[in-house]
Amino acid sequence: MIRHVVMWNVRGATRDEKLANIGKLEAAFLGLRGRIPGLLHLEVGVDTSGVDYACDVVLVSDFASQQALDAYATHPEHLRVRQELGDLRTARHQVDYAVPDAPRPA
Repeated sequence: MIRHVVMWNVRGATRDEKLANIGKLEAAFLGLRGRIPGLLHLEVGVDTSGVDYACDVVLVSDFASQQALDAYATHPEHLRVRQELGDLRTARHQVDYAVPDAPRPA
């Protein structure tokens, strides 16, 4: 399984504008659930820490394989979301990693 983690900072001249943009981003990505082959899990988290070095939003998604993650990158639904969100982000960070198999009871 491959875990795909993306963190963004989001545009917004005011707190309300930023929150509205965060809501758009969250709704758009949650709308991908059940639409992408090999996408096993998807969650969106909004920062509550308020520290100045935190990102505003995190996307954590699990894919059945590296091939499934690669296919997601060019899937029409994912491309639609990217287009729909346009330039809402001011920064983006990503980490993809293999999740080790869970330990099995002896």
